[in-house]
Amino acid sequence: MPKIEVFRDALIRGIGAKKLTDAQLEELFPCAKAELDEPADADGIMKVELNDTNRPDLWSTAGLARQLRLYRGGDHPRYTFFSDSTVTRESGDRRIMVDPAVKAIRPWVVGFVMTGPPISEAVLKDLIQTQEKLTWNYGRKRRSIAMGLYRADLIQWPVHYRGVDPDATRFVPLQMDRELSMRQILTEHPKGQEYGHIVADLPLFPLLTDDRGDVLSFPPVINSAGLGAVQEGDTTLFVELTGSDLDSLLHAASIVACDVSDAGYTVEPVRVEYPEQTPYGKAITVPYYFQKPQSVAVTLVNRLLGVDLPASQMVDALKRMGITATEVTPAGGEKAILIRVPEYRNDFLHAVDVLEDVMIGRGMDSFEPEMPRDFTVGRLTELEQYRRRLRDLMVGLGFQEMIFNYLGSGRDYLDRMYPPEAREDAYSRAVQIANPMSENYEFVRPSVIASLMNAESVSAHAAYPHHVFAIGKVAERYEKDPSGTRTLTNLGFLSADRDEDFNIINSRISAILFHLGCEYTLRETRDPRFIAGRAAEITLAGGKAVAGVFGEVHPGTLERWGVQVPCTAGELNLEELLRQT
Repeated sequence: MPKIEVFRDALIRGIGAKKLTDAQLEELFPCAKAELDEPADADGIMKVELNDTNRPDLWSTAGLARQLRLYRGGDHPRYTFFSDSTVTRESGDRRIMVDPAVKAIRPWVVGFVMTGPPISEAVLKDLIQTQEKLTWNYGRKRRSIAMGLYRADLIQWPVHYRGVDPDATRFVPLQMDRELSMRQILTEHPKGQEYGHIVADLPLFPLLTDDRGDVLSFPPVINSAGLGAVQEGDTTLFVELTGSDLDSLLHAASIVACDVSDAGYTVEPVRVEYPEQTPYGKAITVPYYFQKPQSVAVTLVNRLLGVDLPASQMVDALKRMGITATEVTPAGGEKAILIRVPEYRNDFLHAVDVLEDVMIGRGMDSFEPEMPRDFTVGRLTELEQYRRRLRDLMVGLGFQEMIFNYLGSGRDYLDRMYPPEAREDAYSRAVQIANPMSENYEFVRPSVIASLMNAESVSAHAAYPHHVFAIGKVAERYEKDPSGTRTLTNLGFLSADRDEDFNIINSRISAILFHLGCEYTLRETRDPRFIAGRAAEITLAGGKAVAGVFGEVHPGTLERWGVQVPCTAGELNLEELLRQT
């Protein structure tokens, strides 16, 4: 979970209080799903842990203070600098011109200008922390969101966002005093070594310059040492964000704009002009409000919370969470609460999200504990009993059990398991997460064998033979289900030794299914993970139902994993086996 550092005095000022003890702060923190991690040190810096990754607007002093202030009854802030589908704010000559070449490399850029009192240490520290938290956690380590700060008074507008030759384009990067090519930055600058992999394989690299050609930055890697060297005392900053997802960029820009506005700075919009249509037009004036209204039925709130609240109390509870809400009764419909999503939030995906804020705004301690009226005795499901039986059987056959995550990367689950010509089909059957926090957890596991191969790839130091198994969930595309997917419980097992072959694993399959009481037949399969002619499908019910697959792992698969000894592997679907026994 995100952990932030805040100046305690700045937080209390932002809340609108003269004095608050740590105990009083801890009483307020639950409304932001936060808790005090470490009290303030000698410099007045305290650490706060946020327990909700859906609220990146809370990952700063200003954002946390805003929520606590509103919860205590403070006035809702008014952000008049936002454009939307009906209103476009004046941006003057502050424009970003987007070159068509960036569409294929890093297509989106947004930004705004902040002006006001000289930037203090606390403000600059909080801006940099917000930059780091948003880009690391929300922006997938700068892959989908990267943010830069620049000295706006030195910029000649418009700013240009282009794709350039990485070998021919040179500038002095931040924290260095010599000019490097953009490709050199990837290997010679610390930030290039850390983030260069995001762009290293692209034919062109993204570059931000002003109208004179002076470099602002090489996103998402590093600012220039000139326009990108923000210092304490600056009074005008250009805040820019680039990335691969436009809605996430607009949301992140809204968060930062609201934060600096709350800190007393004036936000001046910037117009971004794209060469093609976007979901919000060819030109977007940022900050831009794109959230849609949400509603929840009053009866649903009361049913799920187990209370009997009037709609007026729900509206008051939402107000404490910073949400403008009204009671509505559609023609022929039931009474509902309609909300306007705050500019800095984008976490309302369902009516239950509105209900949750009603619950928090009312106060978690305001709900009376209630003993369950029905008492039940738990027992193991039939599938779990079958699973435990199978686990004992595998241990009896000399296998060691392993436990793995159900989420992983396409690189491990698909690229390393399949040859290039079979990957398109493998990806079409895999279940991919739409908004992953990291590419390392982007896919739901399609096969247990991939997890076992991952373990084997780092086990060469252990004495052979290796016999390992795992029982767990896998997911696949399934058109017959309304969700388009289905989750299965599978047994996967793998053996690694110089003498491993099809006959040996076939005898193990025979032993497993004999002890489970399953009648089965085998038929040859062309699964590209295995050697052709040395792999088989397990069929039940006279060949109508496929319950598993096994065989000798293909040398190409072993090579992609870096495994040096022959391996056999198999996978059985427990639900299908259970249906046939």
